[in-house]
Amino acid sequence: MQTRELAIPGAWEFTPKQHGDDRGVFFEQYRYDVLQDVVGHPLDLKQTNTSVSARGVARGIHYALVPPSQAKYVSAPKGAFIDFVVDIRVGSPTFGQWDSVVIDDVDRRAVYLSEGLGHAIVALTEGATVNYLVTETFNPEREKGLSVLDSDIGLVFPDDIGEILLSPKDTSAPTLGEAESLGLLPTWDECQAFYQQLRTEN
Repeated sequence: MQTRELAIPGAWEFTPKQHGDDRGVFFEQYRYDVLQDVVGHPLDLKQTNTSVSARGVARGIHYALVPPSQAKYVSAPKGAFIDFVVDIRVGSPTFGQWDSVVIDDVDRRAVYLSEGLGHAIVALTEGATVNYLVTETFNPEREKGLSVLDSDIGLVFPDDIGEILLSPKDTSAPTLGEAESLGLLPTWDECQAFYQQLRTEN
């Protein structure tokens, strides 16, 4: 399995080696030891989630308050989507910046994003199916969102994707600047302290 750190600190891409023959294909979607080596601690799996989306659907930008927030390991068993990782940690050297990876059922990449990072997806195909391995169970009181259309963040979508489809909750989400002014964003320092705690505990 090949790994690559994204432009946002705390996020990595994982590309499995696929073994194909006339029967089909076999590959390792997740390896705890590989992830532990690059992240510095294991993924403490608490919940798995699946979403199925029509082409053009955007979900996000979602995040959870630190601690404990929620780290994610994201893959696509069917279809294709763009996975966006947004640095929303106030004080981070890449605050407000983002990186993206196309995740699909061809190359079968996965993305890991650490606690405190923002996450969004945009479906490129009908029925794009996304699997999330997450480190905390859903807690509605700590789950937050930002506008995926925030021009200050400036996520770039394919020209041919058409109208972006959003849920009412995501449509009404604040911008990055509004969330920062309200004190709703994690900070770089508290995230770094939490990452160190995870490394020490494991």
